[in-house]
Amino acid sequence: MKVYVRRIRMNTNKARVIALYLPQFHPVPENDKFWGKGFTEWTNVAKAKPLFRGHNQPRIPADLGFYDLRLPEISEAQAELAKEAGIEGFCYWHYWFGNGKQVLDMPFERTVNSGKPDFPFCLGWANHDWTTKTWEKGKGRSKDTMIFKQEYPGDEDYIMHFNQFLKAFKDDRYIKVDGKLLFLVFNPFGIPDVKHFTELWNKLAKENGLEGFHFVASNSAPKLKLDSTTSSFENDYKKKIEGTRALGFDAVMTSNQKNAELKVAGKFRKILNSIVRRFMPSLYVEKYSYKKIIENLYTNLDKRNDVYPQLLAGWDRSPRSGRKAIVYYGTTPETFKYAAEMAVKQVENKESDHKIIFLNSWNEWGEGAYMEPDLEFGKGKIEALAEVLDIKKV
Repeated sequence: MKVYVRRIRMNTNKARVIALYLPQFHPVPENDKFWGKGFTEWTNVAKAKPLFRGHNQPRIPADLGFYDLRLPEISEAQAELAKEAGIEGFCYWHYWFGNGKQVLDMPFERTVNSGKPDFPFCLGWANHDWTTKTWEKGKGRSKDTMIFKQEYPGDEDYIMHFNQFLKAFKDDRYIKVDGKLLFLVFNPFGIPDVKHFTELWNKLAKENGLEGFHFVASNSAPKLKLDSTTSSFENDYKKKIEGTRALGFDAVMTSNQKNAELKVAGKFRKILNSIVRRFMPSLYVEKYSYKKIIENLYTNLDKRNDVYPQLLAGWDRSPRSGRKAIVYYGTTPETFKYAAEMAVKQVENKESDHKIIFLNSWNEWGEGAYMEPDLEFGKGKIEALAEVLDIKKV
């Protein structure tokens, strides 16, 4: 009797899709304190309601269910699904607030210490404050209570931060670009001495037998001006990218959603939408066609070797923000496949190591940006991405 082993073969000349990964789906004392015992992202995902006709809410998970990341078999199952889609690895968001303060660190720490799942990874530093504003639904102007303040105490803390993840940096699973460790920073301009930080970490890496870091900055496009032309906008964006590079970053992860929304809605409507969403969210919901957003998302700069575009798995923050959310409607396996094809076009002529696309996201259910199977479409987005990336099952 022959035993056939199911393998997945990836075309190595294709895009390197790295999925942003949220490690929030397990209870922690900080969330218990502010939101109630046992709170996770699922709490609001399950309670979400449709806000307009045809609004796809609530989104209900299928294959993995309302999982708890305290169970290691969930991490294994997530990795298997990601491999099926052709995703190279996960970029785990980590929260380091300064003075050694971390939160939601358990899933990644277990991955490093256990050696499972056997799936590539890298780290993204979500260096921003934690406040209660995220979960206050339907209020235009509400008091913002600080949970954790993002701080930068100095070199001692930078060194502690580096050493906390040294075992991960030395792990064979860690994703590299040109032999260097891929490290994403959410808010590059929030670090007061960012060039010193990047230089220090590169020095520490080499002292520990590593090649150094390939630092990637999350970089939003500048706002379109009233008199902006395509060339003037791209020139402004180019200056911002090069200014970011000068701070010690090797590349940027682009985000052009706000400008895509403006192009789809028109300037007057976009301004009106923003005012209504902030002060009178009960009037209507700011919504856009997902496909139209994708059609306006990319610029010529996304084709640069030092620029990594994003692939949006969807966008709908209403589980978190209620009527204050911006919603992209019409996200289906078919429209997502179109989005994946558009993203791949941005990187097809780049050097192999730089054919990076950041998939936003693997499991941001509270933002409607997820790849994991749901009850409506099953594994549709996973299968669509595998088709675009030409993943062969043998």
